[in-house]
Amino acid sequence: MNLRLIVSIAKSLLLARLKQTIVAAVGVTFSITMFVTLLGFMTGLNTMLDSLILNRTPHVRLFNDIKPLEVQPIDASGKFKGAYNFISSIKSGAGRKEIYNSGAIIQRINEDDRVLGLAPRINAPVFFNDGAIEITASINGIDVVEEMRLFHFNEYVTTGNPIDLKNVSNSIVLGKALAEKLLANIGDVVQLTTSQGERFPLKVVGYFESGLLDFDKTQAYASIGTVQKLLGKDKSYVTDLQVKLNDILLAPAVAKEYAILFQTDTEDIQTANSQFETGSRVRSIISYTVGITLLVVAGFGIYNILNMMIFEKMETIAILKATGFSGNDVKRIFMTIAMTIGVVGGLAGLLFGFLLSSLIDQIPFNTAALPTITTYPINYNIAYYIIGVTFALITTYFAGFFPARKAGKVDPVIIIRGK
Repeated sequence: MNLRLIVSIAKSLLLARLKQTIVAAVGVTFSITMFVTLLGFMTGLNTMLDSLILNRTPHVRLFNDIKPLEVQPIDASGKFKGAYNFISSIKSGAGRKEIYNSGAIIQRINEDDRVLGLAPRINAPVFFNDGAIEITASINGIDVVEEMRLFHFNEYVTTGNPIDLKNVSNSIVLGKALAEKLLANIGDVVQLTTSQGERFPLKVVGYFESGLLDFDKTQAYASIGTVQKLLGKDKSYVTDLQVKLNDILLAPAVAKEYAILFQTDTEDIQTANSQFETGSRVRSIISYTVGITLLVVAGFGIYNILNMMIFEKMETIAILKATGFSGNDVKRIFMTIAMTIGVVGGLAGLLFGFLLSSLIDQIPFNTAALPTITTYPINYNIAYYIIGVTFALITTYFAGFFPARKAGKVDPVIIIRGK
């Protein structure tokens, strides 16, 4: 049968039941709109939460962990050779915290094509002296330029210029919460005491806000040279090497390789943040489940509307068949109706989904806990739009297939005789 004629008849049936057609299309439109918006918002939220940790976390970390001696003194005694020795209250070994031969290791890692960059770090416990009160904290000695390039350090310094750590001698950036406890303003000098009992004055050049309040209460940053001087160490002294890779998925394998090659302890980002990744995955699954449920509900709406349309148009179907239309032609007419509703509703849903996402993206979101976020996060990934419209077309196809098949099997003789 002529395709143009089938389309013309489908158009007439759509317009004859215009209100029902609009209701079905609105159902698809609403479903696609909420699917796209929900996924964009939830994945944007996941990205925001992940960035609080992942932006500040190396893909591979090299360090020397504190652990007990593998061979205890009793094991070296000939008297107990070959015996099983059960030891309680094992003390940690007197190992060195710094990474041995760090210069050669840094050079070797920087030559690795898989590596995007490397930032050395020193982590040292200190006490900040606030009158007679000592506040326990940690000071991180960093290579400021590399920290800004690899770990977005500058985005978390909310007051002051982070490069001042490099340019200003004996300077420090305090966690905002720590600065409030110390009542320290920009330009003030704070006193700190190292674990060796040495006391040093440092000038405050900025405040740091990570978005994690407990973290900001105990953290401070200085240049790696300043911290080496505080601890009385030479320029080769570092306690951590933070490696960023070109491909984060290589982190577990690279960590194992570096542990063997450099004889240090290593930790990959997947291991360090396994719980965080689980939370992100669960939130994504919930978003997809809710969105797909909306589309399925819209499909049932189309199914019911087409069923009602077929019931009301039995005479029209009988006349079509009596005038030469085959069962397949009638089926094509009602499939055209269903797919028209799906296409129009789906495209409108994409448009409204984008507009609603843009509206949410403009809503101010200001909180002291998240200084780098100014509006609600939205992810505009084109994949969500493709998934949404594809699933809408699939849903409307099956919603129209069964009523259309029923219409194709209608016997015109029975309908006309009944009238």
